Amino acid sequence: MTKQGKVYIIGAGPGDPGLITLRGVECIREADVIIYDHLVSPEILCHARQDVRRIYAGKRGGEHTLVQDEINRRLVEEAGNGAVVARIKGGDPFIFGRGGEEAEVLREAGIPFEVVPGVSSAVAVSAYAGIPLTHRNHTASVAFVTGHEDPNKGKSGLDWPALAGIGTLVFLMGVKNLEAIAENLIRCGKDPATPAALIRWGTTPDQETLTGTLNDIARKAKEGRFSPPAIFVVGSVVGLRETLNWFETKPLFGLGIVITRPEAQAEGFAKLLRAQGARVIHFPVIRIAPPESWAELDGAIDRLESYRWIIFTSANGAAFFFQRLRERGRDIRDLKGIRIATIGPATAAAVEALRIRVDLVPEEFISEGVVRAFAGEDLRGCRLLLPRAKEARDVIPEGLAKMGVTVDVVTTYRTVRSDREAAELLSFLAEEKVDAITFTSPSTVAHFLGIMGPGFHLPPKVRIACIGPVTEAAARKAGLPVDILQERYTIPELVDTIAAYFKK
Repeated sequence: MTKQGKVYIIGAGPGDPGLITLRGVECIREADVIIYDHLVSPEILCHARQDVRRIYAGKRGGEHTLVQDEINRRLVEEAGNGAVVARIKGGDPFIFGRGGEEAEVLREAGIPFEVVPGVSSAVAVSAYAGIPLTHRNHTASVAFVTGHEDPNKGKSGLDWPALAGIGTLVFLMGVKNLEAIAENLIRCGKDPATPAALIRWGTTPDQETLTGTLNDIARKAKEGRFSPPAIFVVGSVVGLRETLNWFETKPLFGLGIVITRPEAQAEGFAKLLRAQGARVIHFPVIRIAPPESWAELDGAIDRLESYRWIIFTSANGAAFFFQRLRERGRDIRDLKGIRIATIGPATAAAVEALRIRVDLVPEEFISEGVVRAFAGEDLRGCRLLLPRAKEARDVIPEGLAKMGVTVDVVTTYRTVRSDREAAELLSFLAEEKVDAITFTSPSTVAHFLGIMGPGFHLPPKVRIACIGPVTEAAARKAGLPVDILQERYTIPELVDTIAAYFKK
């Protein structure tokens, strides 16, 4: 029996990937095929399954990748063959998104469909620019208008006299026809001194706002070479932006920050940077892999009862250790009587998430801090387990050995170079979209330079940010100037330090 296909017509919101609805994410995760437009954020597509088929249907600069008739045909064809199709559009699909036309085609073809409303750019972009579309002291009426109407056609389909009497007007896709729009409104009675604003790439770190009046906004846009995608807002509410501009005043607004740590571990870091207004550029230079052999760790697990302490130096080490513990048919009950030490609060949190109490977190979140923390303990003749990366430093085993401690060092995971290519980052650097590159471990420094190659030269305006003196030392040894250093070794504090640096 043939599987019943279906189409979800989904509004992805205006650009900020956090503005898609929960229902939209659910439908994307269900999809076998995704057909998406130009203004859909790549991060929204990350909600899809790995095996999903992606079909790009975007339009840019008036050039169509797929014309509308072809998009309609593909929707019917894919769903007719039993696929669940996510048709993803920017903003809301039923507000100048041609979603209604696509729904009609699906209905005529007998294809089941569901519409998932999205946050319209008309509303969200204005809000991100600090412009409320209605305000009791300014206006109680607002109209959303297409700005894409051909100014050369014989008769306009817009009622310009009626529009001129509305308090707030929002024109979508109106940059090209800006002069004609302003002239029509003034001709029909709109005050030429009415405040006006153009907002491009709204709700993203690339957002740019140009303000003026109905009389001069077209000239300003031309002089500033203001280009789409943008919305055009007309009304006295535009003046409120002077006090309500909240997004473009964030500490890292518009700055490009590169994250080099593994993408699977970068979500929290990226979220904090975006909250400060940054444009996050993922360039993971390493990936975390299991050891070439489990023999060392398996042996340690088999003799767990012989250890007084286990020291976890990273969340990765803890994750691989407990994964292997389960695979060996054992669990946390086998840790009874063993004390746990970790480096840093992130590692401690990873262990405590398994309902295991952490007994020691040194004040200094580095290997030297572990050695100093154990200096007051009588550990002579004791055996400690140190599950860690293959590439780690030997500060802990050497330091504890001097105290008469036997330390079993076992490789729990490896840090290996990712398959990213230098060209990916070089394009951002060439376009001057990178303001800082972050390093969270010596391995990220080494593999970054390995990927970029011996001929790489850091542009003078790009800043280097590091966590901790060990990573800083690795960067300086490699010839990278360290401009931003966070000595508390936590991601939240690194973000705060970066923000403070650029705020100066």
